[in-house]
Formats: sequence, structure tokens, C-alpha cells
Amino acid sequence: MYASGRKGVIEDLGLHLKPATKEETMANQEQMAILKQGVEIWNKWREENEDIDIDLTRANLASANLIKADLSYRANLTGADLRGASLREADFNGGNLVGADLTGADLTEADLGEADLAEANSTDATLVDADLSGADLRKARFDGANLYEADLSDANLSKATLTKANLIGADLTGANLDQANLKGANLNYVNLIGGNLLEACFQEANLSEADLHGADIRGADFSGANLTGADLHEANLGGSDLTGADLSEVELSRAILRGANLTQANLKKSNLTDADLRDANLHKSDLRDADLSGVLLVGTKIEGANVSRSFVYAVNVWDLVGEFEEQKDLIITGRYRTPMITVDNIKVAQFVYLILNNAEIRDVINTLTSKSVLILGRFSIPERKAILDALRNKLREYDLLPIVFDFDRPTDKDFTETIKTLAGLSYFVIADVTNPKSSPLELQATVPDYQIPFVPIIQEGEQPFAMMVDLHKKYNWVLEPRSYDSIDTLMKALKPGIIDPAIKMHYELRLIKAKEQTTHPLQDFIDEG
Repeated sequence: MYASGRKGVIEDLGLHLKPATKEETMANQEQMAILKQGVEIWNKWREENEDIDIDLTRANLASANLIKADLSYRANLTGADLRGASLREADFNGGNLVGADLTGADLTEADLGEADLAEANSTDATLVDADLSGADLRKARFDGANLYEADLSDANLSKATLTKANLIGADLTGANLDQANLKGANLNYVNLIGGNLLEACFQEANLSEADLHGADIRGADFSGANLTGADLHEANLGGSDLTGADLSEVELSRAILRGANLTQANLKKSNLTDADLRDANLHKSDLRDADLSGVLLVGTKIEGANVSRSFVYAVNVWDLVGEFEEQKDLIITGRYRTPMITVDNIKVAQFVYLILNNAEIRDVINTLTSKSVLILGRFSIPERKAILDALRNKLREYDLLPIVFDFDRPTDKDFTETIKTLAGLSYFVIADVTNPKSSPLELQATVPDYQIPFVPIIQEGEQPFAMMVDLHKKYNWVLEPRSYDSIDTLMKALKPGIIDPAIKMHYELRLIKAKEQTTHPLQDFIDEG
């Protein structure tokens, strides 16, 4: 029944097998003879001899018609030549096809589940609706292959090559694509949930509407890829290259993009809620209308990036590198909250929101402006250092918060700007003007701009520099210098001679400011309105 038969019979069955080669002699000749009689006879023999191992190692089955052939579990087709073969609905489940050549073969709806196709060549093969779930596809080639809606769930595609392959609608749930090459592949609507895509190449690939929820994509290359409408929430893209990628309207909430390269990436209208962008490169990226709520922007490179009209509610901004090209109309309130409040600076956005919505922050600022005492002077000399320490300790006894600015301390920041910032947060200022070196010219730039009590102190026998005298005469919030001959006399005079007069001046200035506000030139117009 299973004799090889005449050549004409074989051709009638549509097998069109090539003559046996040296490689074919390695295959089980009896099994080859049965297979050549046709799929129906072969499948019947398989059913009756299910315990027999199939050995078709390096068999020459090029262009063979093996539609619905049973070449499943325990079948060994290692190195078999299946180029151009018709293998639609064939059963290779659990089979061994290591190094097999399936170039141009038709494997539509074939069952390759759990099969071993490591290093197999399926270039230009048709695998539409094929089942490759759990298959070992390490280093396999699928260049130009049609894998439309194929099941590749839990398959191992580590270091596999799928350049320009059609994977539209394919299921790659839990698949391992570690270092796989998918350059130019079409992954539209593909399912990659929870997949391993470490260092995979997706250059110029189409991943629009793809689902990569929770996937591990660290170090992957997405340069020039189309990811519009993709779902990448909770995905780990740390260190990935997304240069020039189209990520418009992409779901990236809680995604990890730490150290990722997003140079010139299109992130318009994308959802980056709670995403981690620490140390990422956003050079010239487009984030207009994106949701950046709760995003971590720490050490992030933002030179030339555009974030206008983005939601920046609860954004965390520290040590940004570079300057935004545009950051207008940033929305600091939540997406669904009213009224909508906008600012034009992301750093200011973070601060303003905290001021408006966090009572603790307001308390901190109120505490600073009602308790902080800025101490200016030159304290590297031991005698002056002793005075500084005594001042600090004594001020704390009166529930005040001393802030020290030592002019001898090296700094890379502009003195004037630093003093202005600290003075603006202070209750009053104590300036040691014992010699000209102790109070630099920065005071001239600070005193006129801040109606804050300035209390000069000077050691007996010293004369304040002329500019200090002029400041006292011109601005009433600069009090008369208080002289002292020792630390003890200074400490005894601290409350009656420095603290009390400063507090008194502070309240006088508040009354003056309040009066100025009520007599504003536009007040009458405002009242009438």
C-alpha cells in the first residue's frame, strides 16, 4: 500500500519532487517513499504509526505539495529543503525544522506551534494565520515574509530577522524579540503586550495602533518609526533610540523613558502621564498639546523642544539642560478641572501650582518671610566667624531663622542675583559693614529694589564705607548702623537695638505698601466698574 509507485502517480498527486540528492539519503528512505505517494496516504500512515519517529533530515522537498500534511510532533526536518513548497494547513506542531529552508513556501494557516525553527530561513514565505505560538525562532529569517494575523505569542524570536515583514494584526503577546531586527516591518495593530524587545531594531517600522502595553523595550531602536496611536503605557523604553519617531497621540502613561533619545520625535497630543523622562533627550521634539501631568523631567535635555499648550499638572522639574524653543499656555490645572490656569514657563508652572494648591507650601513661604534673617558679611577671619556664630545662636533663641551669605565663600553664581533672591525671602537683613570688603557693591543693587529692613552692624573704631552712608540717607528701610565693641555687647543689644527696630520697620513698610495699593491710579476706575 505504501510502495513508492510510478513517477506518473507521484506527479498526479501534485508533489513534483526532485530526484533524490546526497542530502536526501540522510532522510529515512522508507518514510520518503511513503510521503511521495501523497498527503492522504502519508497522513493515514502517520495515524496508524503515531509512535514512529519521523526522520526527514535534510530531505529535498522543494516545491512539494504538502497541503494539510501531518509533520507534527516527533518529526525531524532539520535542514530540509522546503523552498517554494505548498504547506498550507500543514501540521508541524512540535516538529524540528532547525535550519530548514522555507524560502517562498506557502504556510498559510499552518500549525507550527512549539516547533523548533531556530536558524530556519522563511524569507518571502507566506505564513498568513499561521500558528507559531511558543515556537523557537531564534536567529530565524523572515525577511519579506507575510505573517498577517499570525500567532507568535510566547515565541522566541531572539536575534531573528524580520526586515520588511508583514506582521499586521499578529499576536506577539509575551514574545521574546531580544535583539531582533524588524527594520521596515509592518506591525500595524500588532499585539506585543508584555513582550521582550530588548535592543530590538524597529527602524522605519510601522507600529501604528500597536499594543506594547508593559513591554520591555530598553535599548531598542525606533528611529524613524511610526508609532501613531500605539499603546506604550507602562512600557520600559529606557535608553531606547526614538530619533525622529512619530509618537503622536501615543499612550505612554507610566512609561519608562529614562535616558531615551527622543530627538526630533513627534509627541503631539501624546499621553505621558506619570512617565519617567529622567536624563532623556528631547532635543527639538514636539510635545505640543501633550499630557505631561506628573512627568519626571530630571536632568532632561530640552534644547529646542516645544511644549506649548501641554498639561503640566504635578510635573516634576529639576536640572533641565538647555532651553525650550516654546512653552506657551502651559496648563497647570488637571485636564478635567476648572478654572483652567495657564503659565508660560514649566518651572514657574510647578511653583505656581504648589502655591495655589498646597497649604504647606504657602506656610513655608510665610514662615520664610516672617522668620528668615539674612546675615551678610565676611566671616573667614576668626574674629568675624565668632560674631557670626554668636548671631546665629542668639537669633534662634528668638525663634528666627538665620541664613548666612559669606562673601569669601567661593561661588559660581552671580552675587547680586543670589543676594536678591535671599533678601526677597527674608524678614530683615543684618549686614556687617565693619570694613568695605565685608559688604560688597551688590548691596547697592539690592537695597533700592527691596523694601525690607536692612540693619548694618559695625565694630567700634571702624567707619562704614561712603556708599553705605548714602543708602541709609536715601532709603528709610536702611536703619542707622549699630556699633559694638565686643560680642557680649552685641548680643545684649541684639533684641532692643536690632530685632525690635527691624520688626517695627517691617510693619511700617507693610502699612505704606497697603496705602499705596488703595491709592492706585486705576482704583477709581476699578471701583466705578
